[in-house]
Amino acid sequence: MLEKRNFYINGEWVAPAAPNDFAVIDPSTEEQCAVISLGDQADTDAAVNAARAAFDSWSQTSKEERTALIQKLAEIYEARQEEMAQAMSMEMGAPIMLSRQQQVGAGSWHIDGFLKAFKDFSFERDFTSTEKTLLEPIGVCALITPWNWPMNQIILKVIPAMATGCTVVLKPSEIAPLSGLLFAEFVHEAGFPAGVFNLVNGDGVGVGSQLSAHPEVDMVSFTGSTRAGIAISKAAADTLKRVSLELGGKGANIIFEDADPKAAKSGAIRCFRNSGQSCNAPTRMLVHKSRYDEAVEMASEVANNTHVGPASEEGKQIGPVVSEAQYNKIQGLIEVGMSEARLTAGGLGRPDGLNRGYYVKPTVFADVTNDMRIAQEEVFGPVLSIIPFETEEEAIAIANDTPYGLTNYIQTEDDEKRRRVARRVRSGMVETNGQGFAQGSPFGGYKQSGNGREGGVYGLEEFLEVKAVSGWAAE
Repeated sequence: MLEKRNFYINGEWVAPAAPNDFAVIDPSTEEQCAVISLGDQADTDAAVNAARAAFDSWSQTSKEERTALIQKLAEIYEARQEEMAQAMSMEMGAPIMLSRQQQVGAGSWHIDGFLKAFKDFSFERDFTSTEKTLLEPIGVCALITPWNWPMNQIILKVIPAMATGCTVVLKPSEIAPLSGLLFAEFVHEAGFPAGVFNLVNGDGVGVGSQLSAHPEVDMVSFTGSTRAGIAISKAAADTLKRVSLELGGKGANIIFEDADPKAAKSGAIRCFRNSGQSCNAPTRMLVHKSRYDEAVEMASEVANNTHVGPASEEGKQIGPVVSEAQYNKIQGLIEVGMSEARLTAGGLGRPDGLNRGYYVKPTVFADVTNDMRIAQEEVFGPVLSIIPFETEEEAIAIANDTPYGLTNYIQTEDDEKRRRVARRVRSGMVETNGQGFAQGSPFGGYKQSGNGREGGVYGLEEFLEVKAVSGWAAE
């Protein structure tokens, strides 16, 4: 069993101010795989104070100095990617192939994207011939990240914050903390100055709330549930710090009558990926009535043929969900769905042959209406709801009838319709015909899916203040 009780503060690994052990559980086996410490106010204060002390000097370093350190960090990340893949696979149950290719790969992709965006990024912009607009680092940033895509979210926050001259305190999820601790090792090996990057483990009620309310923290960037995002916003309100949120989703995947014949199959596969634990998953499949029965059959076949197994198993499958609490929540919503709609695949309990571990059957519900709980609540598990529609207007209305607005999906060969519907659905991202987003594309949502943007230039600007200066002589 791994013992990882120390925090990374002011360039050193330090013991917590007071013992507070927390067991990390391998969701594939339900066995304890590590022990960490949960921090307290003294640990939070030490990390924030270290970040505050380092800010003045770090914010004045050159763009070239910061770029060189991030490039070094990228090299270390690549050299130690197998360690990272193993850590994420163990802590949150990602199948090892998915962990290597997508969980680790997402981190590499975003570091490279930020380096490209940063290369031509200017911190000074001419407003008039005598007025200059300066973009300056906001200060000390508290970064609170989730367990479902650990490196994706850590890198989307840490890299742009440090690149723009901010100093940071990272609080990874206490459920999946091993990847964050390993990342701290990478930062230390890269040679970042003491205090620029700090890490304190803790839960949301403890360190999360302490960082959100801390008077010496200038900004909180949080990814997680909408419920927690609301609590963080309230805690941050007294100090009027900036709060950037990337929250839940209930994406609509609109399949029109002229969509690709395999649209329902690819949509179901996408829904179940990462055991359904993605905020941008297409969990509501809206299908034109002429294709509805075919889509239900196709999605159900995908669910029945999706192999579920331990994260250590090589091959294409989905692993367990992250925790007992998550498993119980998903089971409860599947039970609700069985009383609301028609179950066509999956259902309650573990898949056959698995009697230990937080494994969920890939589940499909048909004849869903959008007022049902399974259509409105974010399940965050491998559960798909299929809803029929007749007209374009009806599809748009159903897609928008949700408190969330992260990602919607459109499937049609009619380019005019595709663009028209994309303009009308209320979400921060719209993926059409399976075309993925480019490197540096802004990731974020509308409504209760959050208010920030991550990735590329937009992600850099998130950590900057805007200063107007008049009387700037022409250069």
